[in-house]
Amino acid sequence: MKLWIYPLMVVFAASCYGTLSTMVKLAIEEGYSASEAVSSQYIIGFMLALLLYITTQRKLPRLYGGFKIILLAGVFTGATGIVYGQALIYLPASLAVVMLFQFTWIGTLIDCILRKRWPTRTEVISLIILFIGTILAAGVLDVDLSGIDLRGWIYGFAAAVSFSLNMNINTKQVEGMNTTTRLLFVSFIAAIMITMFQSPEIVWNGKLFTESLLFYGLALGLLGIIVPIYFFVIAVPKVGGALSSILSAMELPVAVIVSVLVLSEALSWLQVLGIIVILIGMTIPTLAGIRSKKKQRRAIR
Repeated sequence: MKLWIYPLMVVFAASCYGTLSTMVKLAIEEGYSASEAVSSQYIIGFMLALLLYITTQRKLPRLYGGFKIILLAGVFTGATGIVYGQALIYLPASLAVVMLFQFTWIGTLIDCILRKRWPTRTEVISLIILFIGTILAAGVLDVDLSGIDLRGWIYGFAAAVSFSLNMNINTKQVEGMNTTTRLLFVSFIAAIMITMFQSPEIVWNGKLFTESLLFYGLALGLLGIIVPIYFFVIAVPKVGGALSSILSAMELPVAVIVSVLVLSEALSWLQVLGIIVILIGMTIPTLAGIRSKKKQRRAIR
């Protein structure tokens, strides 16, 4: 069971991210802008992290020696939300998702560069399968790509790079700092970035504390900040950046399924097939890694 727990934590964290697009759409339907919804996510996410820290820790937070790691983690967390929000302005939602999901191979590439290694055969096979599954599940085969603003492609690719860098930063632990303290600092830095580029006025004009936006902010903050960052910080160092990027592909199937259940969006058989293909692509490297660890344990014995 211990061999499965950390990969499952990565999958669960990615699944939380998969619910966000639907919640943002619901907020938009109630008259809020996407920028206001995203701002509420990061601002309330920090407030929740602060509340969690106050109730569980009995000392002032300290950075110790990991300032650079924490700063980069917070910057890339905030940057991903900013540039992906911009990508949605210029790209159809389905195509924006496909662009974001380039983090699967980008994350593996970054991991290979940092570790000075070539990707394994299992990783290559898995990435090819994931790419095919992503195209099918996102439903972009019938999307007209002519006339799409170049800025959409740039922002979409930037979101994928930012998410990949964030994933690899999470492989680095900060000695002497527990997960709750790290969550507090990362969410604080991300909240500062979001308020600089999104809609900070929702705090002082009182809109953040209206009943409906507060509800969405709490849901987005919990599932978009607290749970995924907490789980990623614990699990990614154990799993590794490359495999974590692959396992995070779970975000897309969850995003599609939640949109169908909550927003009653149409689901084609090609999308169902794409979801199945993605699940297969995620499972291959996980099973291979667990099998390898079991062999190593047997060899030690």
